[in-house]
Amino acid sequence: MKPIGYWLNRTDQALTATMDALLAAFGLTRLAWQVLKVIEDDPRATDTVVRAVLAANAGAEELTAAIEAVLAGGWAFRPQPEGLALTDDGRVRLAEAGVRVAAFRERSTAGISVEEYRTAVAVLERMTHNLERAG
Repeated sequence: MKPIGYWLNRTDQALTATMDALLAAFGLTRLAWQVLKVIEDDPRATDTVVRAVLAANAGAEELTAAIEAVLAGGWAFRPQPEGLALTDDGRVRLAEAGVRVAAFRERSTAGISVEEYRTAVAVLERMTHNLERAG
């Protein structure tokens, strides 16, 4: 049996490659999708908020590039300096892309019960906390 680190890396690579491929039709990447979801979920989103929420997903340069990409693509705009909000068109396109993402999530969890999924997440969360406290 391969160690957990091997499977964590392989899973993240598979998630990213698959999401990047399915979101390419919308001009998005997995990271840009995550940026849009933060903006959608937080009406007071700023660059700082996006970077804080997604700090575990990418570095500051990658996150800045993803923020700039969603702004340039017309998905989001700046209602004030550093502020971020979805455009009306961005909301519509985000919902359309969301249909594909929902299908992706179903495919990625095929054969995995809700309880198994919750257990896997809980175990990874505990491992992370154990290691962060130890460091």
